[in-house]
Amino acid sequence: MTTSSTTGPLRRATVVVIGAGQAGLSAGYHLSRRGFASALAEPDADRSFVVLDAEDRPGGAWLHRWESLTMATVNGIFDLPGFRRTPVDPSVPARRAVPAYFAAFEHQMQLPILRPVRVDSVTRADDEPDGDLLVDTDSGTWAARAIINATGTWTNPTVPTYPGQESFTGRQLHTQHYTSLEEFAGQRVAVVGGGISALQQLEEISRVAEVLWYTRREPVFRDGEFDPEVEGREVIARVTADTEAGNLTGSVVSYTGLLWTPYALAAKERGALARRPMFTRIEPLGVREADGTFTPVDTILWATGFRAALGHLDPLALRNARRGIEMAGTQVADEPRVHLVGFGPSQSTIGANRAGRDAVRALSRLRAPALGAGSRAS
Repeated sequence: MTTSSTTGPLRRATVVVIGAGQAGLSAGYHLSRRGFASALAEPDADRSFVVLDAEDRPGGAWLHRWESLTMATVNGIFDLPGFRRTPVDPSVPARRAVPAYFAAFEHQMQLPILRPVRVDSVTRADDEPDGDLLVDTDSGTWAARAIINATGTWTNPTVPTYPGQESFTGRQLHTQHYTSLEEFAGQRVAVVGGGISALQQLEEISRVAEVLWYTRREPVFRDGEFDPEVEGREVIARVTADTEAGNLTGSVVSYTGLLWTPYALAAKERGALARRPMFTRIEPLGVREADGTFTPVDTILWATGFRAALGHLDPLALRNARRGIEMAGTQVADEPRVHLVGFGPSQSTIGANRAGRDAVRALSRLRAPALGAGSRAS
């Protein structure tokens, strides 16, 4: 069952899952189904697992989505394994509906989740290739034979650096801190970014403010519907190829193009999709355009996306010279004890479900850790 975190001596689990969003919950479900016991209830079990979650309640990144993102406008959410979602009013904010669904899943499945627990680092206990990994947290250390990392991207926003940025006297914020359109009423707002969140927020803000849309590249809108059965598989194949090659993957839109969703059409009708090339610098009262002219703005919204939140894995030196991580399925190619789910081709909710299952299948032969003499833990 879910319990509060406590400090204490070194604790052990065969598998430590880091993160309890869609991917982490899926992994926990499949670990339980494969016979892994709760490391909280049965610490001496032959095979055990625990899920460490930084949030103080169920919901993962959904807890922090903006209030106006409703179940009608959110991109597709797939059911967690073995637990069908009950119908919900499309007008309900996703930040309420999805966490409530996650909480019901956790209660039903009785997963061993500790929260709030922040993972600071993952290190090798010794130089043995099949030795233990040490998961250091703000509530003590866990020894594990393997980890399934499911930390997503929400805590690692990408904010570009532009000349003069620090001189701007208006407000700058990232999508991560966007709350609602009302806070921009009557302003002139520069929205930077060409992804789904940028379009959703641009459309909303344009109802109450003058919006200027900036992107590095000309946005590409697709004609017709996106076929998830055919085109979805092609996109996943392309992202998988990039991931397995150790390349940094781009946003979903960089692979699919933009769709003419209802909010995109509404923004177009309102005249808010007049894209401008990126400004060259930021000045105290506005931005200097690519053509040299000056445009005053009150707020700059950086809808510039996120990167995988993997800083706690840096001690393992998983990245290559291109800053990518070479993968073989969910497994890090050079470190088979580490599986990344909700990463690369499994960033979607359906992909996260499948990745959780695949990671557990690969780890199903593991047994409980036994720290060797070379470990720093005792």
